Amino acid sequence: MDRAYEGDETRQLAEQLGYIPVVPPNPNRLNPWEYDRFAYRRRNEVERLFRRLKGFRRVFSRYDKLDIMFAAFVLFALIVDALRISVNTPQAATNGTGIT
Repeated sequence: MDRAYEGDETRQLAEQLGYIPVVPPNPNRLNPWEYDRFAYRRRNEVERLFRRLKGFRRVFSRYDKLDIMFAAFVLFALIVDALRISVNTPQAATNGTGIT
């Protein structure tokens, strides 16, 4: 669930189906509820990962016939994404010896 689905009816339906909604309440709400901030943050990280994987069209269009080839390309896409993140993150300054 996301903030767009934070209505009372949607929350009640999710709870009736056995789900634990971790959506934050709207800031204007008179009676806000408590939610698991850590679970909401982790869910957001997963959603952002899928958004980045969408850049690799081959993953979502399933060109590969074999499951192992699809899994290999997903792994390749995750490696490329991790390398892209590590290259774009500023490194700690070193004192010339290579030791921080």
